[in-house]
Amino acid sequence: MKKLLLGLGLFALAGSAFAAVKPCEELKAEIDAKLKAKGVVSYSLEVVDKGSAAGKQVVGTCEGGSKEIVYQHN
Repeated sequence: MKKLLLGLGLFALAGSAFAAVKPCEELKAEIDAKLKAKGVVSYSLEVVDKGSAAGKQVVGTCEGGSKEIVYQHN
């Protein structure tokens, strides 16, 4: 019984790790929709390589953590 519960727990953890890998354009569209729903105007979202967002506000990570989505108010 303990092995079954351990196996199920490990399977659940592995499933959540796979769910975290999201395409950048999909995440960018979700963030864009949330900003528009809150009434935010005049902004830009840009997908950049991880670590190259110096001075910009990172609002999401995608592609398994290799890219970041940055927000800039225009």
